[in-house]
Amino acid sequence: MKYNRQNISDDLLISLYKSLLKPRLIEEKMLILLRQGKISKWFSGIGQEAISVGVASSLHNDEYILPMHRNLGVFTTRNIPLHRLFSQWQGKKNGFTKGRDRSFHFGTQEYKIVGMISHLGPQLGIADGIALGNLLKKNNNVTAVFSGEGGTSEGDFHEALNVASVWNLPVLFCIENNGYGLSTPTSQQFNCENIADKGIGYGMESHIIDGNNILEVYTKVSELVESLRKNPRPILLEFKTFRMRGHEEASGTKYVPKKLMEEWAKKDPIENYLKFLLEENVISEEQNEEFKKEIKKEINENLEIAFSEEQIEGNLEDELNDVYKEFDYSTIEVNPKNDKKSKIRFVDAVSKSLEQSMEKHDDLVIMGQDIADYGGVFKITEGFLDKFGTERVRNTPICESSIVEASYGLSVNGMKAVMEMQFSDFVTSGFNPIVNLLAKSNYRWGQNADVVLRMPCGAGVGAGPFHSQTNEAWFTKTPGLKVVYPAFPYDAKGLLSTAIEDPNPVLFFEHKALYRSVYQEIPDEYYTIPFGKAVKLKEGNDLTIITYGSGVHWALETNSIKHNVLSVDLIDLRTLQPLDVETIYESVKKTGKVIILQEDTGFGGIGSDLSAMITENCFEFLDAPVKRVSSLETPIPFTSNLEKQYLAKNRFEEELNNLLNY
Repeated sequence: MKYNRQNISDDLLISLYKSLLKPRLIEEKMLILLRQGKISKWFSGIGQEAISVGVASSLHNDEYILPMHRNLGVFTTRNIPLHRLFSQWQGKKNGFTKGRDRSFHFGTQEYKIVGMISHLGPQLGIADGIALGNLLKKNNNVTAVFSGEGGTSEGDFHEALNVASVWNLPVLFCIENNGYGLSTPTSQQFNCENIADKGIGYGMESHIIDGNNILEVYTKVSELVESLRKNPRPILLEFKTFRMRGHEEASGTKYVPKKLMEEWAKKDPIENYLKFLLEENVISEEQNEEFKKEIKKEINENLEIAFSEEQIEGNLEDELNDVYKEFDYSTIEVNPKNDKKSKIRFVDAVSKSLEQSMEKHDDLVIMGQDIADYGGVFKITEGFLDKFGTERVRNTPICESSIVEASYGLSVNGMKAVMEMQFSDFVTSGFNPIVNLLAKSNYRWGQNADVVLRMPCGAGVGAGPFHSQTNEAWFTKTPGLKVVYPAFPYDAKGLLSTAIEDPNPVLFFEHKALYRSVYQEIPDEYYTIPFGKAVKLKEGNDLTIITYGSGVHWALETNSIKHNVLSVDLIDLRTLQPLDVETIYESVKKTGKVIILQEDTGFGGIGSDLSAMITENCFEFLDAPVKRVSSLETPIPFTSNLEKQYLAKNRFEEELNNLLNY
């Protein structure tokens, strides 16, 4: 292996060597502890240390790095105290996840590291969001994100590169081509000669670097980073290297040809670099032994700290409280200062809330397909581009997954994001980062996701199976997400303002059929409405109707209710997570009968859980079984007559009367 020291000082050469040596010695110790059962799992980066160390050494400490599970050198180069790393790997409290996640699945704002999730691809999109935040802040910072050659087969990889290229984001996409994705060789992963070639299709600069040569990694990355700070753009880096141990220790390396393993063993990044330093008289054998002795001493002392730490005892209150970032609605409660009101449509209320929130929060960015010049398919952001500019009102490529991830990246970088799903049906293309990234983030490592996903949804407009779903139940099931579903312009405006204030991820459902059919006189000024507070639209004693969204209007249009024939409690939930359980139970205990109306299909819907909760907590007050009324167990059809047959609306009054007569 050839080394070109260029103008690098002896001190820096030695520093790089010690930075390489530390993760190697830690790994050797961890492999012993793994065999002893003192840690549960290990993903080895032996043979790849030069990449982590070289990249981390090239960046400033305030620049974010998004590593993977073979990038121990990133953590050690950032000088994270070893006892905290050891506590993390043993699932103890001084780690970074309070025992809730293992190995390298953690991040830390203190050291500007964002840890991976096992799905690999999403972290590339997160880097886009962080880099976008840097561009908007004009701080000239660069973001580096790691992935393996296997991860380049994922759609998230392609989406992230495309977004970064279109937006000229200062991101280093660092791909460690180490020969195998678990046991699958690169020949079965992609059919081009180099991963770097993939950058060409995205109009992106790319380079191939010898990932085992610390000086080549350090000098090349340092040069590129300096260039990116002056001329922001994404760069794809392919580091050629090899994984000398199994995907994780249990998998072994039997699938690797012996000759290939022997060839790469000769390219060991530490042994070769040490030989170079000795030949150049930069260090001596005695100094090398002293370095090892010092590092081993540091490792053992910090292990003792971690071993002496007590095991985590489960604390139910802590576990539940950490699912969401703490947020007191009273701290952001805003009531209009004057009585000026206007009668506007639901769609206008959403638009006005967004506009006033953009005026209030300089760090708020809106993203989505066709939302800029075109104003969105529902014209909610029409005129926003002229008022707030291209930096904060951003058209996106068609890549839901990457934009959800970028929204999270903006939050990591201290900003707010609102993403418009053009139709809530399209959320399936971004499902993974919502339920596995946004939802789990605060619980895993205390990083909130200040993201609102706007979800135009629902039937009644003849849009067919791909544009008419009301899919809120997919997300009420997922701890860490908040779900809002207003039925009136007043609620839409106030609840959306609250959603943008809330530092937690919020899915904000907007029923398309209500956009231009429902009018209401509401305050012109900015105001908020707290989550978790249902509203009673009618009060009575005969029975309780629980509903939300379009179901509220279906109930109000029912003859017996419209003409006050019945005395009912009509509850509009407004938010499904958090849920106003108190109002529900109070009403059910009073009336003794309850019917739940939803547009969604019945099985597994929100009505199922409401029914179970009422039965479990109010059984002795019930005079009849809890009744659910929902849409047919089919996809939503297009033709008007079929759509009417599908919807719960036309069965509601009959079921209402049946319950009354029970």
